[in-house]
Amino acid sequence: MTGPVIDLGELRHGPDPDLLPRPPRANDRRLRCALVLLLVLVTVAAGAALPPRRTVVTLPARLGADALVDGDLFLIVEPANTSARQGRLAAYRLPGGAPAWQAPLSAEARSWRITPLARMLLVTGYEIGPVGRDTLTVALDRATGAFRWQQPGRAIALADGNLLLHSGGQTEVSSLRAVDPCCGTVRWRLPPTSAQISFRDTGHGVDRVVLNPVNAPVEVREASTGAVLASASLLPPNDGPLGLEVMEDLLLAVDRGSATVTAYGLDGLDRRWTRTTGPVEFAADCGPVLCIRTGGGELLAIDPETGGLRWRSDRWSWGWPYDGRLMVSVSGSGPMVQYLVVDALTGEELADLGRWELYQVDDARRMVGLRGHPDGGLLVGELDARAGEVRVLDVLPHATGECQAITDHVLCAIANSSYQLWNLPD
Repeated sequence: MTGPVIDLGELRHGPDPDLLPRPPRANDRRLRCALVLLLVLVTVAAGAALPPRRTVVTLPARLGADALVDGDLFLIVEPANTSARQGRLAAYRLPGGAPAWQAPLSAEARSWRITPLARMLLVTGYEIGPVGRDTLTVALDRATGAFRWQQPGRAIALADGNLLLHSGGQTEVSSLRAVDPCCGTVRWRLPPTSAQISFRDTGHGVDRVVLNPVNAPVEVREASTGAVLASASLLPPNDGPLGLEVMEDLLLAVDRGSATVTAYGLDGLDRRWTRTTGPVEFAADCGPVLCIRTGGGELLAIDPETGGLRWRSDRWSWGWPYDGRLMVSVSGSGPMVQYLVVDALTGEELADLGRWELYQVDDARRMVGLRGHPDGGLLVGELDARAGEVRVLDVLPHATGECQAITDHVLCAIANSSYQLWNLPD
């Protein structure tokens, strides 16, 4: 494994200067002081001209591996590629990249996700089975990689520090269990159900579970205890399919038959408003407005209090709130997506941020974009929605793609089929 590589830029070294003769008289001290001061100023100026130091760690990981940075650990899951090779989770200590520990993974999976929780690492593998999507979560000790427990289901962190394990879904029966992350002890469980299950994530974990069964009342449950907070029949008059979207304190019921959206208070299922929107593809929280993408290719901004239409546009594919404004992607902008900043309440275009492959870092506190550099490698920029500009952070000279932005770092594949980890400057 290669150790840390520090890029100091280009250092020039000319011939050594001739030795200065010894000053003949002691009263030339002012001249000597002036020369020393001049030398210091030249040295400082030369130092200021050097590019910022960039620390690059090369890691022995196969392409296609799943990675995460958690504090001082770089974690990488390498799935099994043959029947004889078992998957493994390898941990490296940052900033230097020294090996910390590695742990075998008993299950084969096409993709993995790592969830840090307390002093544990929850590693969930996803595999497409004959009747649905199979998942398995393995709990490991963060400090040593020691095996703690494993159970079926994908890991979902709860707001109270515990854990949900969700199995099944879509076309197969679902199961839901709340467990203690230390040992996998079940705190409460939901009987097997064919209901569609939605969650409200507070940003610090899930605190509400919504069950949407076929031809039965919708239930809202407290995620930590499983207690039912509200239950009501929300079926539309035509008994057609009903889609549910959790938006902060609202539950949106999408009636695809009549192309209407009805908003209910989440904890009481009290009706707030109804609006005809046309066919709905998706809905999302866009800060001060609700974003609804219609089947006709329009993006609608809806007032969450009244259901009134704020604005509509057929130019933008999607939007999400960021730093007090709304970032939108331009429809049909090609492989590298063009991003704009707009006023969430009026739809007024405020800035064009250019075309990027966009990543969210640190729970969306930073937006980092990557695109090819004319001289090779990848250009890294930070998209600042509030200022309406892009700040160039770095050029990754050896990066070829397959990048991830993870906790103030960018991980990219390089030409020799390994990965390098670059730290993002503040």
